[in-house]
This record gives sequence, C-alpha cells and structure tokens, in this order.
Amino acid sequence: MKTVFDKTTRDQLIGRINMLNENSVAQWGKMNVYQMLKHCTLAEEMYLGKKVYNRVLLGRLIGKLALKNLLKDESPMGRNAPTKAEFKVDQSNGDVLAEKRKWVALIEQYESFSNPDFEHWFFGKMTKDQIGCFVYKHTDHHLRQFNS
Repeated sequence: MKTVFDKTTRDQLIGRINMLNENSVAQWGKMNVYQMLKHCTLAEEMYLGKKVYNRVLLGRLIGKLALKNLLKDESPMGRNAPTKAEFKVDQSNGDVLAEKRKWVALIEQYESFSNPDFEHWFFGKMTKDQIGCFVYKHTDHHLRQFNS
C-alpha cells in the first residue's frame, strides 16, 4: 500500500499538487481549489501534531472499524466523504500559490515524522503505518477531485 512516508510517493504527490492552479475545477464535491488546498493543509497540521481535535462520538463507536475498512486495500477513498466542521473552509477566495507552497512544505515534513501519540478526530489512535497510508489516501482523494 502506498504511504506518505515513502520519498518517491511524497515526490509524486508534490508533483501533482504543483499541477494545481487557480483555474483547477473540482470533478465532484462543493470545494473550490483554494478551499481544498486549505482543507488539506489543516489536515496535514493535524497529522503532524501541530493541531489537536477532540474525537467525535460516532468515531468512538465505529472509528476503528471504519479505518480498517478504508485501509483494507489500495482502492481510493469514496467521493463526498464527511469531515469535521473545523476542516470545512468557508472562505472561497485566497492565495492558491501560497496555500500550495504551505501544503508541499507540510508533505515534506513526513520525511522526519514523529507523532507517536497521534489520535484522529474520527478514527482514534493510529499507528505510524496507518497514518502513512491514510495521509496518502486523503491526499490522493483530493488531488483526484481536481483531476491532478
């Protein structure tokens, strides 16, 4: 399974991120390109331990099962997956280039990842391997959303 902890995979993701521009249009979903970029930088900050979010009740009930199902194979994440309110970006306009740079810089930090106490707001405690695979799937999901 692909993981963000693999340098070649990270480099491929960064190349896809760099293909995005102000004119990139979503193939599905409600976000425009700026909102997606901001959403992804917020998510990376969480995975990297820069921000912490409380778990939701539904996640406490079914989070582990949902994670196991999501990571069971290399199939991409489904479209229009729900997200926590803190990851929804209302601001529709912003500096796309600056947000791309921020996202790339965050992706590069997986080379020296160290967040052993990471707890996802829905899935709960995750191993480093689970984090690597999930971050790849989440990133790939949003890049495919914008045909990148």
